[in-house]
Amino acid sequence: MKKTIHILTLLLALTGTIGAQEIHHLDTIQAPIVGFHVGGMVPSDRLSWGRTPDGDKVTSGSMFDLYKPPYLNFGLDFIYKFHNNWMLSFDGNLFFGNDNLRDRVARMDNIFTQDSIIVGTNGTDATVTCYNRGLAFKVGAGKLFPLSSQNPNAGLFGKIAAGWVQHQSVFFINEVNAPQIDGDYALLYDHQRRGFTLNESFGYMFMSNHRLLANFYVALELNQYWMHSTRDYILDHKMGLHGPDKNKYFDFSYSLKLCWMIPLTGKPSYDYYYF
Repeated sequence: MKKTIHILTLLLALTGTIGAQEIHHLDTIQAPIVGFHVGGMVPSDRLSWGRTPDGDKVTSGSMFDLYKPPYLNFGLDFIYKFHNNWMLSFDGNLFFGNDNLRDRVARMDNIFTQDSIIVGTNGTDATVTCYNRGLAFKVGAGKLFPLSSQNPNAGLFGKIAAGWVQHQSVFFINEVNAPQIDGDYALLYDHQRRGFTLNESFGYMFMSNHRLLANFYVALELNQYWMHSTRDYILDHKMGLHGPDKNKYFDFSYSLKLCWMIPLTGKPSYDYYYF
């Protein structure tokens, strides 16, 4: 009889073990993250404008009017992601085009000849390359919205950021010396502007459950810039500027950005439940 009871107890124990189920829940990551981003940037013609101190419209003065798009955009992201999927960020980016200054002969007509060249000191074409260069630093906050319980560290996200921006024209000259567009003289034509920037980002973020390096996000960004000239004197015949540029400028641009992220610490943890 006792032997039969032991056998029945063993069978019940085995049955219970076989029938037991295990559920594991993946937790969210809290960690500092470094990211390297690259993308393209296109300024808007219709949403950008310039205004004189009297409120009159400025012609040929927006970022779109000055430089042919698109621009290359790259830089660094520093993100802190919390367990509740809120994120704080600081990012810096550089954007520039390729020999893309519009209407350079009309803007700098006092140094171009009738043959549309800049004559160097040896009497030949100095072959000046003109392109835009911009720099921005922003701080922001955003939130990740997971699409699946299998990975709460992947999903759609939104972010808003604000900061400082500067852009200007940059001139490169070939081996021929051209002092009229070199050194301090270049500052007369470079349209350097600085100001405040606001940025809204919407996209998809993926952080791997298992691989440290398989983390990225892709985002569409809307950028707004409120800027003013930093130069004491600007020469631009097309804009009618022959002195201080006291105008105010608003520029709107679109960016598509891909960022590769590296979490510095932290891995997803699992909570196990048995029944």
